[in-house]
Amino acid sequence: MRLNRLKVAAAAVLVASTLAACGDAGNDDDKGIEVDVKTDAASQFDEGTRMRELADDGNIKIGVKYDQPGIGFKGATDDAPAGFDPEMGKVLAASLGIAPEDITWVETISANRESFLQKGEVDLVIASYSITDERKQVVGQAGPYYVTGQQLLVKSDSKIASLDDVKGTEVCSVTGSTSLDNIEKAGATPRGFDTYSECVDQVLNGSVDAMTTDGAILLGYAAEHPDELKVVVDPFSEERYGVGYSLDHPEMCQWIEDTIKAAQDDGDWAKAFEVTLGKSGVDTPEPPAMDPCA
Repeated sequence: MRLNRLKVAAAAVLVASTLAACGDAGNDDDKGIEVDVKTDAASQFDEGTRMRELADDGNIKIGVKYDQPGIGFKGATDDAPAGFDPEMGKVLAASLGIAPEDITWVETISANRESFLQKGEVDLVIASYSITDERKQVVGQAGPYYVTGQQLLVKSDSKIASLDDVKGTEVCSVTGSTSLDNIEKAGATPRGFDTYSECVDQVLNGSVDAMTTDGAILLGYAAEHPDELKVVVDPFSEERYGVGYSLDHPEMCQWIEDTIKAAQDDGDWAKAFEVTLGKSGVDTPEPPAMDPCA
């Protein structure tokens, strides 16, 4: 796992460098991978399952982040979000016979992912959504389909250089994230915001001492402000991203995992990584093994 973390961190550094070179982290013209949209998909699922209903409807609502370059990002003039998470959404929708243009993308923030699933606002959440025992009490989570680790984003002249240095400081992240729980355990005072962009602004204006979340996300923001921000400390957590679904439809777990496993085996998972986090050309990491469905 340590090797995987280093690979992910290295990939993120190069992605960040690439994004900085482009001068715009979120408005890439890349449309992502081509997916194989299944024909007559509904007949492949049992009557009464949520997959059959979605295939018959020809539409699916997927919640993703809109402010995480490389993971999930949608600019003001973009037609659809781009990033590794939306690519996984396209793969899942295609197995239901739903083309990318028929997906209804819904912006989700960390604080509303569970409620959106419980209220039926979305059918799936694929939004840098770490699998935890607490979340699995209220929603389903299949995966992991991707593994990363938590780090710190600070101003370039900050004296924070180790995790011990955050004791007694204020560190922000998005409300409802596991990152806030982890940094509080490290001795910092956590401050939650609705979006990562708001949190970055607080670091830039000096209102908080640092921002914390997954390293790949932080490096994307550091690339946008190379003279003002930097990423510090080795990853100090393991974040296992899963696909969220409603507990009203437990049958979705095996479909999600079977579909992603097929994408891992046929190369679509690797292609999705290469056109998003891996677009710098670094080696694609081995996909993680997924947990068995209950």
